Amino acid sequence: MRTRFTPLVRVKKNDMDKCEQELQSANESINNAEHALELAYTELNTTDIPDSGPAAELLQARTKLTAQRSIIDDRRHWLQYARKQAEKARELLKASVIEYEKFKYLDAEQVKKILKEQKRAVANELDEIAIQTYGFNRRNR
Repeated sequence: MRTRFTPLVRVKKNDMDKCEQELQSANESINNAEHALELAYTELNTTDIPDSGPAAELLQARTKLTAQRSIIDDRRHWLQYARKQAEKARELLKASVIEYEKFKYLDAEQVKKILKEQKRAVANELDEIAIQTYGFNRRNR
């Protein structure tokens, strides 16, 4: 049954679906960031550091370690950012679900009210028919 809240319920449902998709995207971003961070740590752990050799080789290894640590820091920041975005998406989804449920409840209450009025109108019509039939049967006796 269509009420004045039905279009609002649809809009709020669409908003809620959009928020769910954003949360899924944020969770996927977290997974990607965690995977990238793991790869960066693996790369750092597999980097060989020479114990002896020319100074250029030692400097090159040190530069590579510094670069890898920088990459790890960037990936950590990415992971933190992704987690913050996921938290914001969760909060938006929570608010969206509350709004959707509120309008869904109002829609259901409006439907109940309309059905109650229709039942009352049908009952009044049946009473009127009963009164008319009773009067007709009394006259014909």
